[in-house]
Amino acid sequence: MDLNYSSDDLAFRDQVRAFLAAELPSDLQHKVLDHLRLSKEDYVRWHRILARRGWVAPGWPREFGGPGWTAAQRHIFEEECARAGTPPIMPFGVNMVAPVIMAFGSQAQKEHYLPRILSCEDWWCQGYSEPGAGSDLASLKTTAVKGRDDAGDHYVVNGQKTWTTLAQHADMIFCLVRTDPNVRKQEGISFLLIDMKAPGITVRPIVMLDEDHEVNEVFFDNVRVPVENLVGEENRGWTYAKYLLGHERTGIAAVGRSKRELARLKRLAGREQKNGRPLIEDPLFGVKIAELEIELMALETTVLRVLAQAHKAPGPEASVLKVRGTEIQQRLTELMVEAAGPMALPFDAAYLEGETAHSAMDDDFAAPLLPHYFNYRKTSIYGGSNEIQRNIISQMILGL
Repeated sequence: MDLNYSSDDLAFRDQVRAFLAAELPSDLQHKVLDHLRLSKEDYVRWHRILARRGWVAPGWPREFGGPGWTAAQRHIFEEECARAGTPPIMPFGVNMVAPVIMAFGSQAQKEHYLPRILSCEDWWCQGYSEPGAGSDLASLKTTAVKGRDDAGDHYVVNGQKTWTTLAQHADMIFCLVRTDPNVRKQEGISFLLIDMKAPGITVRPIVMLDEDHEVNEVFFDNVRVPVENLVGEENRGWTYAKYLLGHERTGIAAVGRSKRELARLKRLAGREQKNGRPLIEDPLFGVKIAELEIELMALETTVLRVLAQAHKAPGPEASVLKVRGTEIQQRLTELMVEAAGPMALPFDAAYLEGETAHSAMDDDFAAPLLPHYFNYRKTSIYGGSNEIQRNIISQMILGL
């Protein structure tokens, strides 16, 4: 493919930059660029700004309300948003469940859920991992048993999901459940859309090391789900789950965000040290940055190649993007902590919540770096652990 931008692409980039300069609220930009915590209201506010412009779902086709962009335009938009410091669009609705509904959902599901995802009327979360089924997701034990009463046909769901990101805010959860325990484990799974306000659902917070409430346990106790909320066919959920994970893993690569963080790393390393010499001038540290930048350039080329295959859903090549993207993200956080040195050690929750005044030059400039470092340890695990991704690559790409 041609990796050079056309004149139309460059004009589109100018259009995106002008929009971001005019519409991105400065308080949201400040939080993102300084690694401060974002609230639900922050995410929703930016989502709706993009929705009004018709740009909230770059990968959606026009028929479902997307902009119908080319691969290059999608890449440019993602890169410019990251460079400017926009809050991320929560992927669970726009980039994960929506493609599944488009590909396998009923017409009624498409008409009901897709507009609500675009408008952010529904906040979605993901019900995949369980205490005994993380990397081995097909071993999940949450059950859905079909029944019928005066209210109609329904499933009764019982079980537990864990590490459910931002479930405390969610209106809906897309959930993998076991509907047939008597067949091969991958063949007895179904894909359900469940209202988080349904009786019998309990959300219990998991507070992380940095005192943030990002993930949760979700319990289902005789939760009734209408059969109309089944996506596709019963016991075909594993196929839909793999389709969803391809989209998720492609997004996890996050090239634009890593390019922004690389620039931040260079600024941190360019700060004058006590000996009067910036760390970036140290040859050994300079080599570390250069190697990382080369890896990021190679990843960007690979992402563009995958995005260019607009005629098909992401396949096993998405595992390559997931592995390399998360390794680069983790390496960036490691080098930032190394560049900050002892300044990265203090922990100040009020600073991370944006409750204290500060500037880029005060002693708190490195306060978010260690929590950021710890938080990014998860990237090589979620979306399918990198060990599992290497198995997929070896079997489905290399044929080993």
